[in-house]
Amino acid sequence: MKTLKNLRVLITGGLGFIGSNLAIRLVKEEAHVTIIDSLLPNYGGNIYNIHGFENKIDVHTFDLRDITKLEPILKNQDIIFNLAGQTSHMDSMADPITDLEINCKAQISFLDACKKINQNVHIVFASTRQIYGKPRYTPVDEKHTVDPIDINGIHKVACEYYHKLYNEVYGIKSCTLRLTNTIGPRMRIKDARQTFLGVWIKNTICNKPFEVWSGEQLRDFTYIDDCIDALILTAQNSSSFGKVFNIGGVPPISLKEVAKLLVSTAGQGSFTVKEYPTDRKKIDIGSYYSDDNYIKETLGWKHKTSLKQALEKTVNYYKEHLQQYL
Repeated sequence: MKTLKNLRVLITGGLGFIGSNLAIRLVKEEAHVTIIDSLLPNYGGNIYNIHGFENKIDVHTFDLRDITKLEPILKNQDIIFNLAGQTSHMDSMADPITDLEINCKAQISFLDACKKINQNVHIVFASTRQIYGKPRYTPVDEKHTVDPIDINGIHKVACEYYHKLYNEVYGIKSCTLRLTNTIGPRMRIKDARQTFLGVWIKNTICNKPFEVWSGEQLRDFTYIDDCIDALILTAQNSSSFGKVFNIGGVPPISLKEVAKLLVSTAGQGSFTVKEYPTDRKKIDIGSYYSDDNYIKETLGWKHKTSLKQALEKTVNYYKEHLQQYL
């Protein structure tokens, strides 16, 4: 990777799972890091996520929709990792207007502010594999039909097109990463708003049983460090701008086997397999795993961390810091 030393980098949603891990990596690479995060209670932000690095990161706590606070921060930024957003699919179905405000209105206001303040910035937008909906085939590549089955997915598609449009029309260099199940230290574990695996990990560490719905579905997982490698590569490589990349991870594995591996890795815990709840079944996508050959061939990215290694690192982190995430 090219050097990040002395680059000015802004991370929206920077106190969340991915954003905080990215911020710490950038600090270690001697970049000048600024974070914006709303710290709204139902989302992923947690000030403890940058524990030990507070004095090396410029943190601003406000909603991305507050343009008057946003505009001064945009000046002179070299790279923006745009990670802010509402991620809960169930919340988006229960309250679609709030999801629209956070995942669409805030995003287009942000891009318009970039057009006004800093057209030379490089933007990496974090999207989701959820936009594909129920896979027609697997592994899912970037040519797969986009057909989201929930409000959150529809709004994420809109965000992708906002970034594409501002790239093509206004020359604001941007690209999109469609993330799969990203896991690791600092992810939200107190509920399932961010990932089902968070609840599994919390219950396992607390030696409580957890539920696996169906269990036969296949998933792929990306460890946080590998995800950050992809974010940084796309931000620094001009051949990424205007493009969309899938980020995959370990070979696909059934949810039942993931549960077994988690319990084995933690040395404690248990689970039961149950039918999918009725309210969740309507927005369930079935088996999914990514074809990530495009980013591998274009930028040379590859995942380096096995699922067992990822679970070991994640479980060990929460065994030490559990109270900060409950």
